Amino acid sequence: MTYSQTLSELQARYPNGAPAGISLEDLAQLKTQNTFSTHLDIAKAMAKVMRADMARYDADSSQFTQSLGCWSGFHAQQMMRAIKRQKGTLDRSYVYLSGWMVAGLRNSFGHLPDQSMHEKTAVTELIEEIYTSLRQADEVDLNDLFAELKAAKTESERQAVIAKIDGFETYVRPIIADIDAGFGNVHATYLLAKQLIKAGACCLQIENQVSDAKQCGHQDGKVTVPREDFVEKLRACRMAFEELGVEDGVIVARTDSLGAGLTQKIPVSTAPGDSAAQYTKWLETTAVETAEDVSDGDVVIKLNGELRKPARLPNGLYKFMEGTGEDRVVEDCISSLTEGGADLLWIETATPNVAQIAAMVNRVKEVVPNAKLTYNNSPSFNWTLNLRKQVREDWIASGQVSADAYPDDTQLMSPRYDEDPLGIEADNRLRAFQTDISREAGVFHNLITLPTFHMDAKGMNDLSEGYFGDDKMLAYVANVQREEIRKGVSAVKHQHEVGSDLGDTFKEMTGGERALKAGGEHNTMNQFEAVS
Repeated sequence: MTYSQTLSELQARYPNGAPAGISLEDLAQLKTQNTFSTHLDIAKAMAKVMRADMARYDADSSQFTQSLGCWSGFHAQQMMRAIKRQKGTLDRSYVYLSGWMVAGLRNSFGHLPDQSMHEKTAVTELIEEIYTSLRQADEVDLNDLFAELKAAKTESERQAVIAKIDGFETYVRPIIADIDAGFGNVHATYLLAKQLIKAGACCLQIENQVSDAKQCGHQDGKVTVPREDFVEKLRACRMAFEELGVEDGVIVARTDSLGAGLTQKIPVSTAPGDSAAQYTKWLETTAVETAEDVSDGDVVIKLNGELRKPARLPNGLYKFMEGTGEDRVVEDCISSLTEGGADLLWIETATPNVAQIAAMVNRVKEVVPNAKLTYNNSPSFNWTLNLRKQVREDWIASGQVSADAYPDDTQLMSPRYDEDPLGIEADNRLRAFQTDISREAGVFHNLITLPTFHMDAKGMNDLSEGYFGDDKMLAYVANVQREEIRKGVSAVKHQHEVGSDLGDTFKEMTGGERALKAGGEHNTMNQFEAVS
């Protein structure tokens, strides 16, 4: 409800005034600032936002969505503040919650790799924290507007401020939450999914790796599960959404098959060409002609009417044939959409190559025409090197340059190419990458998984070098505070950012002139008043 509607409802409920002399206007303000009653309400509302965005993308591929991976509520809050400050709206802006960053930065076991080595509760806690921070940003900004309302001198000024309050855009946005490979069996996946949804997640991203052998998508040693096993976990996520009343909940089915050459088990086929048969046909095998071709403990299967022995490693894992990754990816995607009821796909790739991704997606679209992707614009890629190599290869193929005009190795990273035509063209392609991949490869959502990990590392490195070096305080002032002031970053007034004015307002609501406020004339935040 709008502020005006809320106030009218309170006036009808308390025609003689609220108990204890509480101001109805103050109560209406508090109810307005409390933008969501529960985090489950957030999941329901944000699921509808995502569904609307998906429909808009289907009509116009330029309307793709974006997110940055955040490992704290403050990161998410500052991201949203920056977007709103720049664009005036948070339209098509999401938050990505990375399991990698939870493992690396948010678990009590220490800084650990992306191998499902963090507590299950850590993901739930981070979703809760992010939404607490975003809702507090709502409170802070709305409180400022209500301060304007109280200061308004004419009715027209009052109505203008009320219009801003009623038209306020919440900082709460959809979270795409990484549930890894489900953290155990299908029931464990279902139970954890419910906790993530209750915390506010409207979208769950789950991958087709084996839970107890899970690896980061950009490392070696990945082991996938048979498709019917993955379908069961997709169903578990859907059932969790439905049970909790989040009918519009979104599921992202991720396949790591492009870089995964192993499987833990061979599925049982019950009919020719079924999901199990489609998965098994890609196994690396050798022919079994006689009993002498089989050793104790070997497994033998029948493929296309022949007895074959699957290649098996000492750890018992089975190998896929080399060069079959793209075919397996396509089949994974079709299975996830048609059998598992997934809404979006995620194809983990080794390099950021638009043509490669588009080729796979177009094959999926032959079966599921409206297939859409979430794509990981990963910091695991050396973007500068990859794009410069792509430009070099394209220019050589077109005859624009000779093969020896540019190096074909890491020398392309040299700063001397920053202003070279090749470096400039690579940067132009970087600038257009998300637009291109959304148009050509069906990417609905572009995300960067680990930007805040790297941003914090670089920021602390640069500040520490200067502060503990020759620049001392200038390192902080010139590179942090002065930039905050000039760019209008609201956190420069750090007391206000964390809610000191909220506290002052509430003290006034309850105590009137007796309120002991922090925001008086001696508050040092007043030094930033002219630039806030």
